[in-house]
Formats: sequence, structure tokens, C-alpha cells
Amino acid sequence: MTVYTTEIASDRLVSDNPVHQRLLKPYYYGKEFVNGSLLELGCGEGRGIDMILPFVKTYLGIDKIPEVINNLSDQYPDCRFHYMHFPPFTGINDNSFDSVISFQVIEHIRKDREFLREINRVLKPGGVAIITTPNREMSLTRNPWHVREYKADELLGICNEIFSKVTMRGITGNHKVLQYYKENKESVQKITRFDILNLQYNLPSFMLRIPYDIMNRINRNRLKESNRGLVNEITHEDYLISEHPSKALDLLCIMYK
Repeated sequence: MTVYTTEIASDRLVSDNPVHQRLLKPYYYGKEFVNGSLLELGCGEGRGIDMILPFVKTYLGIDKIPEVINNLSDQYPDCRFHYMHFPPFTGINDNSFDSVISFQVIEHIRKDREFLREINRVLKPGGVAIITTPNREMSLTRNPWHVREYKADELLGICNEIFSKVTMRGITGNHKVLQYYKENKESVQKITRFDILNLQYNLPSFMLRIPYDIMNRINRNRLKESNRGLVNEITHEDYLISEHPSKALDLLCIMYK
């Protein structure tokens, strides 16, 4: 099964490449932190499994799409995959994992504090967890698939309530990434200027998901056609880890039990 939505960016569609590369960045960064037994929450179609496996002894991936889990189980017979809606992490014992990663997931979780408490529960003492999520200050419009988005200080405050040590970083970009962001912002503003009633913020999220996905796909295709070189050329190396998360595209939290 392959999921083609703008919320689950494809590694095959050229128009999705800048987003796909942005989503790969935390896997490359996370390699220096993960070890031993690894739990990935919201593994999706397994975007970063191949690059993270050499750095851990065991891997368990959890996702809420059963077809994806079945496909990954066939692809990676030496790994484990579970279908689950979370939190809680049903059937997972306390102090089970050396490392936990969860990239672009917490913004979809209604019970975010329970989600973080569950991560802390299943980590071994001294274990490390890494999460990423969009920075609300850099969002171009409301994403109806997200329960909420965070500013850097908001997320840091919640994580500090639960973990013994938290380091906040951000994922930003070089001139190519920021040029793509600028062109994307201008394109989105051309669309949203017609929303004179501010419906994107006033309608229930379920009513916005299909039009959001359609307009997002049209927008990405426009960007590809208008600046194909830029869209094609962006790689994970063009995304940078920043010590100024409030100005980054994504927030990145490294949390220790």
C-alpha cells in the first residue's frame, strides 16, 4: 500500500521532494542518539527505517494504518510492527526501550501529555526520545489534520514537565530551502486571500481536509512547474539543525528519562 496525500508526503512524487527531504532530516540527525532497542511511534510507510537500523539492535514500529503495518512486516522480517491507536501504548511494558523516536506525530495526538508520559514510561532509565513537530510560528495556514501545533516555548514547557532533561532544537534550511518556503508562502497567500470569511479557522477540521489536500497538491505542483530545479535539487543536507527553534520550520526535542 502507498499513501498519496499531502499530509503523508511521498518519496516518489517530485512535487513532494522538499517535504520528503525535510522529513528525512531527523532520521539523519537521530542516528547519533539512538541505540539498543528502538521504538518508532508513527512509523508510516517506513521512510527512515533503512538509515536507522544499522544503529540499533532491535526495532519496533507502531502505526494506526493496518495496511502499512502489514506491508512493512513483509519488507522487514527482522523487525517488529504493531497496529495501534495511541496513547496509551497498549501491551508495552515499562522501561522497555533504550530509544524512542516520533517524527511529525504529536500534532495529531489529542492527549499530548499522555503521549509524552507514555514515552517516558516505556523508556529505560537514562533512555532518550526524539520528537519533531511543525513550528506554529512558521505555518502558512491551518492544517486540518493537526489537532494543534506548538510554539517552541509551549512544547518545551510540556516536555519539561515529564522528562528529567530536555534539549530543544529546530530544523531550518539553507538558501534553497528558504527560497522554496518563500515561494510556497506567496503561492498559499494567493489562494487564501479569497477566504474573506476566514473559513479555514472557523470551520470544523473534517470539513476542510479534502479541500486542503486538493489545494495543497495543486500548490505543490505549481511550485514544481515554476521552479522545477529548486524542487528537484533540495536534499536532506539542505535542512539544518538550529539552536534557535522559534525561527525554525520544525521543532526538535531531545528528551531524557
